[in-house]
Amino acid sequence: MSCSAAALLSTLWLATAPAGPATAAPPPAAAVAIEPLFADIVRRAGVLKAEVEAFKGKTAPIPATFKQQVSELAALDMQAHRTLAERNLDGDLKCILRGISEDLPLKLKALEEAATASDRDLAVTDMGYLLNDNVEVITAPPQAPV
Repeated sequence: MSCSAAALLSTLWLATAPAGPATAAPPPAAAVAIEPLFADIVRRAGVLKAEVEAFKGKTAPIPATFKQQVSELAALDMQAHRTLAERNLDGDLKCILRGISEDLPLKLKALEEAATASDRDLAVTDMGYLLNDNVEVITAPPQAPV
């Protein structure tokens, strides 16, 4: 039998075979970005990112208000993590928020302890990335599990 004939027969056979059981795609997780807690996190992280960028190239001490705001944001991220855990949502967002909550104090400490201008600029960049991630993970459209 030629390859063309075999291909034609297999195509016809597959076309007449019954389809497998229909599997419904799971619904995507509800977007949380519009909920007050998560919207507050996005707003605060955006404001802090703009503030931390202003520290680049400067040697002035980190203001106490900035430190307090970073601590508050870390607490809100942990609260958001717990909120998602209470909803029994097993997804990346819950874990990422916990990680950000734990990383914010570490990035702040690195910023405070930066001894040189290049160390400080690196710490500013790292803190900026983390704050930007805080915004993006919440505002990203929900993804269906793979």
